[in-house]
Amino acid sequence: MTDTKTESRIQVIDRAARLMDAIGRYSKPVKLKTLGAETGLAPSTAYRILQSLISNRFVERDSNGGYRLGQKLLQLSNRLHSDIDLRGVSLPYMRELCDRLSETINLTIREGDVVIYFEKVTPNRMMHVNQIVGSRAPLHVTAVGKLMLGLAGEDEIESYARRTNLPAYTRNTLSSLSKLEEVCMTSIRQGYSLDNEEAEIGVGCIGVLLFEKSGNVSAGLSISAPIERRKNEWIGELKKAGEEISRHLGYRPG
Repeated sequence: MTDTKTESRIQVIDRAARLMDAIGRYSKPVKLKTLGAETGLAPSTAYRILQSLISNRFVERDSNGGYRLGQKLLQLSNRLHSDIDLRGVSLPYMRELCDRLSETINLTIREGDVVIYFEKVTPNRMMHVNQIVGSRAPLHVTAVGKLMLGLAGEDEIESYARRTNLPAYTRNTLSSLSKLEEVCMTSIRQGYSLDNEEAEIGVGCIGVLLFEKSGNVSAGLSISAPIERRKNEWIGELKKAGEEISRHLGYRPG
């Protein structure tokens, strides 16, 4: 009897993990029908598991009936990064950049096929870009995300394109594999990447990667600004801040 119950409970965990993985592949809330198709679960089964995940704050349901990952997962991500104190190390540099440039500075981490806005610093001015901490964006529409794809190499970019179909969010979104590969690999060579109104019309970003002691990517640092205010002169300042944060995280180039 005990073995049967254990097997049943493990199956539920597996199904819950499949549902959260499916939700995590989307930057916007996902409907129950889509999740059923993605996971192969019957709608009634998926619904029951989702209700339990909502009760435990691993999943949230919006007013339109769409499901998204919950704040509990962001809290767990915070704990995952607590050993190196990513936020604590990065915030002084983020505040300094924000004070000097008077634009929004973002700290992002990768989760599957999206980046999560992990922390932000906003300027004291009426018109600025306001990213929501905990929100998600597909890799191919963000400056940092394109660097993460480029660092993983062309095979990973192609795999990402197959998984996501490169949905367009604006007329500037890179929705062809060849163009995405070109931009991602160029971004890696130059050490920074741009978002040219690819996620949202009117918004432009500059991004760099942050590295930890092992040499792996720890996070991304970016500047978000109205596109008409974005300046190429900021690239050097952002790269310098990224290098300093990486150094404090234990990274030593070469």
